[in-house]
Amino acid sequence: MSIKAEQLNYRYSPGTAYEIYALKDINLEILDGQFLGLIGHTGSGKSTLVQHLNGLIRATSGHLYFNGEDIYQEGYPMRQLRSQVGLVFQYPEHQLFEVDVISDVCFGPLNQGLSKEEARERAKRALQMVGLGEESYSRSPFELSGGQKRRVAIAGVLAMEPQVLILDEPTAGLDPRGRDEILDQIRLLHQEKHITIVLVSHSMEDVAEYVERIIVMNQGVIAFDGAPREVFRHYEALEQMGLAAPQVTYMMHALKARGLEVDENATTIQEARETILKAFRKE
Repeated sequence: MSIKAEQLNYRYSPGTAYEIYALKDINLEILDGQFLGLIGHTGSGKSTLVQHLNGLIRATSGHLYFNGEDIYQEGYPMRQLRSQVGLVFQYPEHQLFEVDVISDVCFGPLNQGLSKEEARERAKRALQMVGLGEESYSRSPFELSGGQKRRVAIAGVLAMEPQVLILDEPTAGLDPRGRDEILDQIRLLHQEKHITIVLVSHSMEDVAEYVERIIVMNQGVIAFDGAPREVFRHYEALEQMGLAAPQVTYMMHALKARGLEVDENATTIQEARETILKAFRKE
C-alpha cells in the first residue's frame, strides 16, 4: 500500500458564514505501482486532493497514510514525504530558474543532501527518462520548446527518485504532438520503473488511453472509482457533472443503436477497431 485517505475533509473558511467543503469524507487507497487518472470539472476538488497527497495542504479532519504512517502525526518528516511523493504542477516550466538544464534538474537532489557528483548522476538519469540527451545539459531551459521545458520540469522531480509521481495537467498548452510525446514518456516511465503515477487531466481520451483506474471528483466527493470502461459506462451521469466520455464511446453507442453488434463500452481507438472488425466478421 502506498497512499490511503480515511474520512479526509478539507473546508475553506471553517467556522464562518463562508464555510465550504472542498473535500468531503474522502476514502481512497492508491496501491503501489498503480497508474491512476483523476478527473473532474473545475472546482470539483481534484487539485485540492492531490495537494493533500504530499502534505502541501493539511486536512481539516481525517487521516492520510503514506506507507502505513499517518502523515499528520506529531514529528512526521514532511520534507521526506515531499521527496517521496513528487508533485508536478500545471505549467511546471514556469518554475524553471537555473542557468542551464542540468543545474535545474540537480536542484532537488542537492536539497536532499546529495553531493554534487551524486546529484548530477541523478539528474542525468532523470533527463534520460524523459527523453532528453546530453546535448540539452548546457542549454538554458528558457531556450527550449514548451514540450522540452515540461520534460525538464518533470525530470527535476524524478531526480529526487519519488515513489509516487503526481502530474497535474502535464500536457496543458501543448500541441497534439507534444502532448503525445509527454504522455508516452510517462507511460514508459511507469512500465520501466513501476512507480505509482497519478495523472490529473481534463482529457477523457488521455485518461482512457493511458491509465488503469479512474477517480471522478464532483463537488468535493468521489463520484466514481473504477477501470476506464466501468467509469465511462456512466457517460450520461458524467455529462451532468460537466464531463463526458471519450468520443470513441459515443461513436460505439451510435453504431450499436444502428444495429451493429459492437462493444459500446470501448474507450480507446484500439478497442473500437477490434470490436468493429469483429462485428463485421460476424455479418
